[in-house]
Amino acid sequence: MLGERGHQFMGVDLYRFTPMPVNQALLDLPNKPGVYLFRRSDGRVQYVGKATNLHNRVKSYFAKNPDRDKIPELVASSDDVEFIVTQSPSEALILERQLIRKHKPRYNSMLMDDKSYPFIAFTDHEFPRVLYTRHPPKGAHLWGPFPDASAAKQVIKLLRRQFGIRDCPELLPKGCLAMHIGLCTAPCVQPKGYNEQVRAAESVLNGDASVLIEALQEEMDAASEDLDY
Repeated sequence: MLGERGHQFMGVDLYRFTPMPVNQALLDLPNKPGVYLFRRSDGRVQYVGKATNLHNRVKSYFAKNPDRDKIPELVASSDDVEFIVTQSPSEALILERQLIRKHKPRYNSMLMDDKSYPFIAFTDHEFPRVLYTRHPPKGAHLWGPFPDASAAKQVIKLLRRQFGIRDCPELLPKGCLAMHIGLCTAPCVQPKGYNEQVRAAESVLNGDASVLIEALQEEMDAASEDLDY
C-alpha cells in the first residue's frame, strides 16, 4: 500500500493513497487518522467521512447491523474507497468539511437528514465571538455542520487558546475570567488587534495553518529563551 504526497492541507503535505475496491477482503487501510471518500466508477464522490482510525472506521461500514440504514445502500453503490492520512483527528475533521463543501456528496446530505448537527460560528459583531451552536445566528460565518460534536468543541478550544477569541455574550469593560486565564484577548478592554486574530482563526478553519504554525514557533522560541523548552 503506497502513498504519495497528493494533497496539501494547512501547510503540510498529506499522503493520498490509491483508491481500493469496496470489498472488505481487499481493503487495507492504516490505523491512523484521516479522511475517506466512497466513489463511483465515474469518479463521483458519494460520501466523505473522517476517522481517528481509518482501518476501524471503514471496516464498520461492513457490519451486519450498521447504525444508519443508508449505509448498506452507500456501500453497494460505491466502487472504490480513497483515503488521505492526516497528522491528527482535528486536522481530519477540518479537511472533511472542506471536501464535503467541494464535492457535495449525495450521501452526506442523506445521512444528515432529520438530525441537528452543530456548527462553528463567528458572529457578525464588531468584535466577533466564536460559538458552538446548532442554531447559528443570522449573519454569522459558519463552518459545518459537524457530525462529531466533541471534535468541533476541541477545534474551538484550540482556536480560543491560540488566538484568544471571545465566547462571552456581552462585552465587559473590566474584562472577565477568560481574559485572566489567557483564553480571550479581551477586546472589551483592549480592542486593538482583535479582529486580526479573528481573521487568523478563520484562515485556520479554511485550511491555512501557516498563521498557527508561526504562532506556535514564536511560543517555542520564547520558551527556549526562558529555558522553559
